[in-house]
Amino acid sequence: MTTLIIIICAILLLVGLLGCFVPIVPGPPLAYIALLILTAFTDYKCSDEFLWQWAGIVVLVTIADFWLQINGVKKFGGNKKAVNGTMIGLIVGIFAPIPMGFIFGPFVGALIGAYLDEKDDIIKVFKIASGALIGFIGGLVLKLVVCFYLIREFYLTILSIF
Repeated sequence: MTTLIIIICAILLLVGLLGCFVPIVPGPPLAYIALLILTAFTDYKCSDEFLWQWAGIVVLVTIADFWLQINGVKKFGGNKKAVNGTMIGLIVGIFAPIPMGFIFGPFVGALIGAYLDEKDDIIKVFKIASGALIGFIGGLVLKLVVCFYLIREFYLTILSIF
């Protein structure tokens, strides 16, 4: 039974890592849940202190991910149409046939939304869209750091029993 739980946890960690790139999949929370399952249902244990600390970190990173994209657009001069365009582009980008649609979707969405308000200033339109891209990359880096750390902790916990 332990082997099955370890396999389930490893799958959750991989899906969590994939979730760093695909906005609909909650990457760090899935990776964290893998460690909770490992601790709850096997002899492999993470300390309670570690689990509480990382619960807080995962929540903060998840909130920061959303905040970075929206704030990136706003900081670069975008308004409600640009923010909404970013969110629509994010959703459409997931289903785009191009491999990097989840990156280009928010950029194009912000570009279109900003263009609707700033038709006369194409440089500002690209600046606003760049804010969406920078926000996405910032959130991506945060999520990757958390997921890789949780994956590292998973394997160290498994190896600690030997």
